[in-house]
Amino acid sequence: MPNAKTRLTTALSWGIVFAMTCSAFSPSLLAQTWPAKPIRFVVPYPPGGSNDVLSRLTAQAMSSGLGQPVVIDNRGGAGGMIGADNVAKSPPDGYSIVNVQASFTANAALRTKMAYDPITDFTYVGMMARGPLLAVVHPSLPVKSIRDLITLAKARPGQINYGSTGTGGHNHLATELFRRMAQINIVHVPYKGVAPALTDLIGGHTQMVMTSLPSAMNHVQSGRLKALAVGSEQRSSFMPNLPTISEAGVSGYMAEFWWGIAVPAKTPIEIVNRLGSELSKAMQSPDLKQKFAAEGAEPSNMGREPFTQFVRNEITRWRKVAQETGIKPE
Repeated sequence: MPNAKTRLTTALSWGIVFAMTCSAFSPSLLAQTWPAKPIRFVVPYPPGGSNDVLSRLTAQAMSSGLGQPVVIDNRGGAGGMIGADNVAKSPPDGYSIVNVQASFTANAALRTKMAYDPITDFTYVGMMARGPLLAVVHPSLPVKSIRDLITLAKARPGQINYGSTGTGGHNHLATELFRRMAQINIVHVPYKGVAPALTDLIGGHTQMVMTSLPSAMNHVQSGRLKALAVGSEQRSSFMPNLPTISEAGVSGYMAEFWWGIAVPAKTPIEIVNRLGSELSKAMQSPDLKQKFAAEGAEPSNMGREPFTQFVRNEITRWRKVAQETGIKPE
């Protein structure tokens, strides 16, 4: 049988092995060796839309700085919640990131029970881009400005219909916020996507839609739709002559499209900061800015802490709109 000295030596050896094994999986060591393989970038929508295009451009721009490919994984469904849930439940090792956007906070605002918690299940890395929400009307509507629209709506309560991409969607909440702040009575007509909403607007079946710049720009340029204002805080560089809704008659109004990146909660802060640094570098690329412009978006330099607060504020703001207007998820 082994003597006491041998047993002690064996125990110490196993202790060293155990300590080395634990350290191999420690967050600090993981951060030092990260990334050692491709990073999965989940886009919670199908290929082809702005969420997908902007994410692909960002992934490509970040890959060189990270030294590893950033691979897009489209996981559409449930208004973006399937993809978000997939990343929320992924290991917090920096190899799964997700595109979050305006619909992400709209979902959180409308639902008290979700498969994930938008606050505690994610760490927010930074904002990728933001783009104007455009208020467009049918050319036959006798208005030239937001003030004209408000005046007409007050003269014809309940007679002006507005389309949206669906009940509880971002542009539905944005238009309801406009309706309440302007103190007018306009009627919601939900559609399954922006294409049918704009088709009916062009056909004169509805009178107004709030939508993204790329989806409406060609129709505005051709004269099939009339642009009145943008919902962003400041005028858009894409349409600088168009006023904001706030300066055009609804003081304090702000609603826009935005896109950012999040990772699972408990991802080592060193990895989060590295992702944030590479995201910031990517957003400073003139080439990326030009490509984003085709999607009606401008690169953002909003970092981790302000972006985290921004997401929290958006959830709170839209939750208040949903409660005050009685909007329920479909």
